Amino acid sequence: MTLLQIATDTMPSGWELFNKISPKFFIRLGVDLLSVFVLVRFIYYPSYKNREFFFTYFIFNVIIFLVTYMMNKVEMSLGAAFGLFAVFGILRYRTEGISIKDMTYLFLCIAVGLITAVAKGGWDELLLINFIILSVTALLETGILMKKELAKTVQYENIEMIKPENHQKLLEDLRTRTGYDIHRFNIVKIDFLRDTASIKIYYFETKSKKNKISV
Repeated sequence: MTLLQIATDTMPSGWELFNKISPKFFIRLGVDLLSVFVLVRFIYYPSYKNREFFFTYFIFNVIIFLVTYMMNKVEMSLGAAFGLFAVFGILRYRTEGISIKDMTYLFLCIAVGLITAVAKGGWDELLLINFIILSVTALLETGILMKKELAKTVQYENIEMIKPENHQKLLEDLRTRTGYDIHRFNIVKIDFLRDTASIKIYYFETKSKKNKISV
């Protein structure tokens, strides 16, 4: 009998491999996927209307879940799990900048995968923990606890207005031009060659603005 035939005879079938996987794995995976789906589809997307990071959020979540679940089977401590979580959490994309909010949701997707994979307890406890995370996130996104502050970076051509003594006039001019009730701004960059400045404006989201954007 050849080596290939021996290997074929001793190799377990697909059903045998399937049976070796604990039902706990599928339960935890189901809780994890349900939680991250609610987070991304029903909390993140309605607020930011951005599908660009859907793939990233789901893939990071699944990878963290699988890695930490498998490593937890070899006596992996919770501290080591959080060390692995930190390695993934500090990753940055070099092709373009990622906003703080997008990075926060990436952090949440990683945290949900980590907690669901290594936390002790049954599926009901895992659902409760993830429900608390999702509830707090959704509550903060509604603006009930505090007004939701948004920010945009604009190019401003009247370079004379960036002088400190003209900041009040600059604020009023920005409000008039943008239509936003801007309460503060930050001068990011000044380009004297083009006589322009990059200004980051901050304003609170209103119901009318939110409805207009969603259309």
